[in-house]
Amino acid sequence: MTVMSAIVLYSMLWFLTLFLVLPFRNRTQGEAGDVVPGTHSSAPEDAQMWRTARLTTYWATGAFVVIAAIILSDAISMNFVESFIDVR
Repeated sequence: MTVMSAIVLYSMLWFLTLFLVLPFRNRTQGEAGDVVPGTHSSAPEDAQMWRTARLTTYWATGAFVVIAAIILSDAISMNFVESFIDVR
């Protein structure tokens, strides 16, 4: 795996994890009973994006380490994947 491949893999994992983490512990303005005029009641009351970014980084780094270890150890290689695909 080249450095650029590692950066792309980590970026993809980080953004995927971000979209998975965004709804965790999210309280809407409608649930809080304090809707700011001009916004939807489903908008977050307090987004806490620094906490979300930190949590996303922790989870994405863990996933990256596992996936990079699998790729670098050749536990799953292209020959292994191609053996399951019937190419005609």
